[in-house]
Order: sequence, then C-alpha cells, then structure tokens
Amino acid sequence: MAFDLIRRVQSLGSPKILVVGDLILDRYVWGYAERISQEAPVPLLRADTREHRLGGAASVATMLAKLGAQVTLVGGVGRDRDGDLVRELLGEMGIDHSPVATLDDRPTTLKERYIGRAQDRHPQQMIRVDYEVRTAISAHDEAQILDDLMPRLAETDIVLISDYDKGICTPSLLRALIDGCRVAGVRAIADPIRSNDYSRYRGVHCMTPNRLEAQLATGMTIATPNDAIALGRKLVHDLGMESVLVTLDRDGMALVRADGRSEIVPTRPRQVYDITGAGDMVLSIVGLCLAAGADYDEAATLGNVAGGLEVEKIGVALLSREEILADLIEHQASDHGKVYDRENLVAEVNRRRAIGQKIVFTNGCFDLLHVGHTRLLRSSADLGDFLVVGLNADASVQRLKGPSRPINDERSRAEVLASLESVDAVTLFGEDTPLELINAILPDVLVKGGDYQPHEVVGRDEVEANGGQLVLIPLVAGHSTTNMVKKASDQTLTHHPAQPAIPAPAALTHPSRAAGALPTSSPDVC
Repeated sequence: MAFDLIRRVQSLGSPKILVVGDLILDRYVWGYAERISQEAPVPLLRADTREHRLGGAASVATMLAKLGAQVTLVGGVGRDRDGDLVRELLGEMGIDHSPVATLDDRPTTLKERYIGRAQDRHPQQMIRVDYEVRTAISAHDEAQILDDLMPRLAETDIVLISDYDKGICTPSLLRALIDGCRVAGVRAIADPIRSNDYSRYRGVHCMTPNRLEAQLATGMTIATPNDAIALGRKLVHDLGMESVLVTLDRDGMALVRADGRSEIVPTRPRQVYDITGAGDMVLSIVGLCLAAGADYDEAATLGNVAGGLEVEKIGVALLSREEILADLIEHQASDHGKVYDRENLVAEVNRRRAIGQKIVFTNGCFDLLHVGHTRLLRSSADLGDFLVVGLNADASVQRLKGPSRPINDERSRAEVLASLESVDAVTLFGEDTPLELINAILPDVLVKGGDYQPHEVVGRDEVEANGGQLVLIPLVAGHSTTNMVKKASDQTLTHHPAQPAIPAPAALTHPSRAAGALPTSSPDVC
C-alpha cells in the first residue's frame, strides 16, 4: 500500500482547483512568557516577532499551491489594510485571487494568536483574539461573487468549499455552486461548519466533517470508530453524496461510500503541538488527490498522513510533496520490511534521492555478527540518510570463504541485519563482487573497512565518477568471523579431546577446518 501511495504522490500533476469560502488572516505574535504580570495573575508575554499567514479558505488555497496545484480562490475581504495584506500574500503564492471580492460591510476576518516560549521548551499558544463579522454577505456581494465564480466551473478539475461560517457560504450561494458543479460534471468537496442542519451542502460529492461536526449534524454519537460508519451512512444518504470522510483525530478517519463500502483508515500516533490547520490540510490533500484521478481510499489515507504532519507544527503550516513523500518512505518499512530485491531497491533509492536524501552503501558477508560489524554499520549510517547493505548470497560466500561457509544462511543473515536500527535496507547479491549492485544504485557514499586501500575498493571509480565519495572506516582490532569460528573450533577440540566418535558441527569438521588449515579471512569484516 505504501508504494502505491508514494507513486500516487509522485503522479499528482498540477490540477486546476477552485477554492470557495471564507478568507481569514492569521496573525501570530511570538515572545517569551517567563513570569507573571504584576498587574494581574496572568502570564506576561515579552513579544519579539509578528508573523502573518493565510487562514480559512485562503489557507486551503496556499496549501494547494505549495503542493503544486493551479489554484483560483473565491471569497471576500474587507476594505482595510488586512485585506490588502491577504491579497499580497496570495499573490506571492501565485494564487489567482481575481475573484476575491471587497466587502464594505465588514472587516477582513482576523485571528490573532499569542505564542509563548518558556525555558526553551516547545512554544505554546496562550490566547487567541478574533476580529470578525459573521452575518451573511449582502445579496449584491453574493451576486458579484457568483458572476465571477460560475463561468470558471467549466475549466476546473474540482471545487473545494471551505466554510468557516463567516458569511460567504450562504445557502443560496452554495445551492447555485453545487448545482453548477453537477451540471458541469465537476466534483464539489465541502469542509462544513458546526451545525445541526447540513441541508445547505446537499448534492456535494463528498464532505470532510470532524467528529464533533458530524455528531451535531446527525444527532448521533461517536463512542467508537465504528460508530462513525453508521453516522457516515446517514450523511451519505441524507445529502446524496458519493462518500463522506469523518475525521476522528487519534482514531484516523471513517470513509463511507454510497455503494455500501466503508472502512476505518487508521492514523499513526504523533506528537500534537497544534491542531490549527489540520482540517484545511485534509481537505486540500483529498481534493488534490481526487482531482488527479485517485480513488477515495488513496485520498483518505494521504489526507490522514498530511493531517498528521500538520498537527506536528505550530499554526497553519504549509507542506510540500517532498515532506509527505519523506513521511511515507520513512514509515513504509512496516509494509515492506527492510529486505529488498534489486528492482524494488532501485525504486526506493530513486524515491529517497528525489526528496534529497543521501544514499550510503556498504557490503559484506556478515556471517556471525560481531562488534566490528555493528560499529561499521553505525558509522556508515551517520554518513547519510539511507544505509543500504549489500549482502553476499550463500553461493557467493562459499566461493569466497570455502564450502563450509556461511555458518548462517542468507535469509537468517538478512533478517539479523534488517533488525539493526542503523540499517535501512538489505539486499542480496550473488556475484563475487557488488559492482553490478553499486552500478544499479550509484550511492552518494561508498563505505569499506579501513584495512582496504582506496584502489582496492570495488565500485570506487563508478561512485566517484558519479559525484559520490569513498569513506574508509577503521576496523575494530581482533574481531572477525573467521577468528570467531576458529575460537569455537579450538574450544570444541580442547573440551572434548577423548570423544572423537562424536562429530562436531559440520561447519567445524570440514577438511578445510583441520588444525592449521583454516582459511585466512579477507580484508573485509565478513
């Protein structure tokens, strides 16, 4: 599943998305809150930074623009400095905001947040102050917005409705918009308000209410994730939708479709710093995925991932495709494991390189793992972001070490290596050298033990010709698999000299293991 999602993100393209809703300006005042005011028992914030970001439907638009969509934004701002600032920020993001109306009967909606730092701990929001008018816009302003909006439906891939209940999304405007989408064959996806009446959204193709919103809209209770399935079925039926995605915070999402299919899309536990913007991010990703041809299950899963990343940040923060890919790639090991065949390894390396990760490669037999191996692998991992270990297959080890080796078969050796935190990928190669494997992935860093001379390292020329580098890491003296085998053999002979009829393990009684006939180890730490 993870690989399918990675491919989906890589193929999202640049769809045309129309965002309709309430525009909000978010102001953040940052400072230190390390003492209590002398005037009242409240924290005193010593402000040092002021920052502006876009919120509401404008937040959805900026998230989509950052993710590579072509975005047109429809809404309204006041005739004030904050409204001018909203337009400036939209222009900087390359968002078409020509349909944004100037509203004379209200100020630009502003949410002002005060963020305190203390003793270098993670900053926390102390208070939020809202400046807003929530009554419906005038009939004149609604008509102006619809005049700008409706002709654009024919040239968009999807419409996203970001309703914050600030007056833009009137029932009559939504009815005209949703009916227009149905006629134009364009999906409309809504992030709804908190209300016990969702009739204004009837006919949208999908909506993304959170747990509380869904409960208020249906009068039902979500005590367990499965309760959201029944609730979702009611919403889909009552509003004539294709599907509904009920976001359930720590419990993930409930996806319910009109054809009867349903599922709980789980989420991964995360450190939650601020839930601001999580709903906007879910709407953005779901809309982007559907516009790019994804099904609802892919859209829901990717929305879950992006929403989770959003709550790890303070305030409304933008995510890139690279960040989403990095999260998918870092956590896809639970689906795939760390042991790759060559084709999948090359694909994985390419995915990681595309998001700027540095690929490190080393190789060996790793027959009996010892401290020399683990130190080499930890040092190798520190040189980049993704450590690939090339592992000699059994036949390759036999040709290099003799017919009594390896002690452990290739599957066992691969599993042990994959269990190490420092190792990100393990792949087998059957050749005598890893040259073909190195040519396939062309790592940024090639690592060998320090008893090699640079000219002796297989693959060095190819890696350096591609802009990579060779790093030689000193070995741990006195540690090698060959010495471990010899020591075990000597101990067996010492403790059982009078029992020659009892055979020792085959690996220790092969003719090549006779006293004085142990093969010398290669310079590697195999």
